[in-house]
Amino acid sequence: MISKLIANQKAFFLTGETKSLSFRKKILLRLKSELIKNEQAIIDALYADFKKPVFESILSETGLVLSELDLTLKKLNTWAKPKRVFPSLLNFPSTDKIYYEPYGTVLVIAPWNYPFQLSLLPVIGAIAAGNTVVLKPSELTPHTSGIVEKIIKEVFEESIVAVVNGDAKVAQELLHNKWDYIFFTGSVNVGKIVAKAAAEHLTPTTLELGGKNPCIIDETANIKLAAKRISWGKFINAGQTCIASDYIIIHHSVKQQFIEALRQEIEASYSSNPKASNDFARIINSRNFSRLANMLKNETILMGGDLDEETLYISPTVIDEPSLESEVMKDEIFGPILPVLSYSNEDDISQIISRYNKPLSLYVFSNKQKFSKKMISTYSFGGGAINDTVIHFANPKLPFGGVGSSGTGAYHGKHTFYTFSHQKAIVKKGNWLDVPIRYAPYKGKTKLIKLFLKYF
Repeated sequence: MISKLIANQKAFFLTGETKSLSFRKKILLRLKSELIKNEQAIIDALYADFKKPVFESILSETGLVLSELDLTLKKLNTWAKPKRVFPSLLNFPSTDKIYYEPYGTVLVIAPWNYPFQLSLLPVIGAIAAGNTVVLKPSELTPHTSGIVEKIIKEVFEESIVAVVNGDAKVAQELLHNKWDYIFFTGSVNVGKIVAKAAAEHLTPTTLELGGKNPCIIDETANIKLAAKRISWGKFINAGQTCIASDYIIIHHSVKQQFIEALRQEIEASYSSNPKASNDFARIINSRNFSRLANMLKNETILMGGDLDEETLYISPTVIDEPSLESEVMKDEIFGPILPVLSYSNEDDISQIISRYNKPLSLYVFSNKQKFSKKMISTYSFGGGAINDTVIHFANPKLPFGGVGSSGTGAYHGKHTFYTFSHQKAIVKKGNWLDVPIRYAPYKGKTKLIKLFLKYF
């Protein structure tokens, strides 16, 4: 079935119909109409899967997707237009341009933590660039994956966009096939499997992964505001966000002040009983609940630590000075647990951050511009913010992606279009002049060619 589906998509791509901008815009407009019509059903599905609050569903799922879709429809003609570049002196006279062409048939594998947004954003970009798409949503969010499949079937022929639902075995079967491009969002471990499968066919990939994202707070930071912004960025989606602060590194002189401010912000956001709050999501499944619960063993819990496996609830939890060898400091947490580590000097910061692979995000809270600049230039990471968290994700003008173990490639806005487009270089050479320097025999031309190359 999968091989037939891929063959049908490849055959449709070869008809050349997807290369028409009017065709792409037409089907994207149909998608927009269907998304608006089904917004409440999408919100209900997200709640059914892990009790995602309505506000968060609109902010980080439906609203973000519609915003990206509107931008794509508005800018597609501009993005797709061949770009003229200044020609090389060696090619004089010529006109040089970059043309954008689709790769062909694209595989998108989406995760469970933002199951609607992270399914649709790459699909929109792939269609905008003129590709056909097979989407594999997460099996861990069956309600959301179901509504995504329903919408896709309503809008697209399977030869253009199709959804294949299923577990890891289905994903493996998909990866065994030859694709023209693969876009994967998920864990580092699965990302390695995807990269290995893609390498078998030399298939280009974008890998959106994760890592242990540090959040550094120095002694000059606005502590109350920092606590408010960190609390929101960490506990939105119950901490199941790849760019959430994974741990705090705070100057020892303001640590207690920050802890108290954080306590106040958590209570202000979710009340003294977050379990009863309509604004706090749940852990996705029992497996992840057990993984997170295990991180709390033998740790000093400053606040939170309440667990209910039956409802998959873990309260917003802050732990104090865990050992760097502890479970909570080994890998990405991906849940509502926030370790707080203190530092005295910049060497302390380096010793902590340098233990880990390059993270997806890094955050700095400081009123010292020199300190902030030093932190973001010293450490390699995908993207981040100064005096806030998570917000860089929301600007479609910024490329979003990791580096090293946290991912390869980037997307959002025009960057998504370029991710799914091959940039083809074309030189149109004039016939009215033919400079003879490049032709043999080469005797006596060495100095002249060096001069040409100097002003290349």
